[in-house]
Amino acid sequence: MKRVSLSGQVSDLDLRLLRVFRTVVECGGFSAAEVELNIGRSAISRLMSDLETRLDMRLCQRGRAGFQLTDHGQLVYEATLELLVDMERFRANINAAHSRLVGELVLGLTDNMVTDPNVAVSAVLGRFHQQEPGVSINLQIGAPNDVERAVIEGRTNIGVVPVHHQLPGLNYQPLHQEVSQLYCGAGHLLGRVDFGQPSLDLLAEHDFIMPGYAHSAALKERFPQLRVAATSYQVEGIATLILSGQYIGFLPVHYAAQWVEKGLMQVILPDSLQYQVPFSAITRRDAQPNVLRDAFLSALLES
Repeated sequence: MKRVSLSGQVSDLDLRLLRVFRTVVECGGFSAAEVELNIGRSAISRLMSDLETRLDMRLCQRGRAGFQLTDHGQLVYEATLELLVDMERFRANINAAHSRLVGELVLGLTDNMVTDPNVAVSAVLGRFHQQEPGVSINLQIGAPNDVERAVIEGRTNIGVVPVHHQLPGLNYQPLHQEVSQLYCGAGHLLGRVDFGQPSLDLLAEHDFIMPGYAHSAALKERFPQLRVAATSYQVEGIATLILSGQYIGFLPVHYAAQWVEKGLMQVILPDSLQYQVPFSAITRRDAQPNVLRDAFLSALLES
């Protein structure tokens, strides 16, 4: 007779193994999951083997060909997502029955927002923790498209992103505006020579960094003269290229200030070459009622 592996109650250990499995799948393998889980690859391998033994299923193929889910693995992954969503829905329903909030709030922020004085998230988190000490904050930082995807897939309760488009599955609540200007490095020709006020025609002779995120199309339309020679999907990547002294590129003013103050960057035509990007809090449009999420969102909007 075939052994039935998953009989009786689903234990805390089972839930832990399923969460590890979900992370491994979403990271695309054991090596990539090491940083996310903060445990070594050998430990991850043991936990995955324990889960396969517990379920009596082969969940993935791993080896020289790379990581790949089996058919059973895909089924278990989808069932795991449903289980974790149902658990969060249960917790949200219990929260609704209490005057004091408990549970986990997953908040997704766009990278490199922390230096912006217009961002009130840190202050709101401080006040929220004082008022609701039973709430555990899971703060995740990523590129805007990663934050959007996490909210749409239900892995994040609230996200804060720059708004270059509006996806139909999300609600948007305006927060603040971020100003970006054009910069060059101290070693760049535009930084070493006094050109007075350089013209757009002169700037077109120098290599430009095009942001890989959504507002690149708007930049191309507004500044068609700029010659694209590099691309980066992260603000830090653009800053790194500018500091090389070989490129010019747009950066948020608050982020570039640390290098401008040290003389490592300088702004180019600040009055004419700048643009503003609105930031909004996003939530999933068809999400289940969640008192904890709504309480933090209200606190964020009031700030």
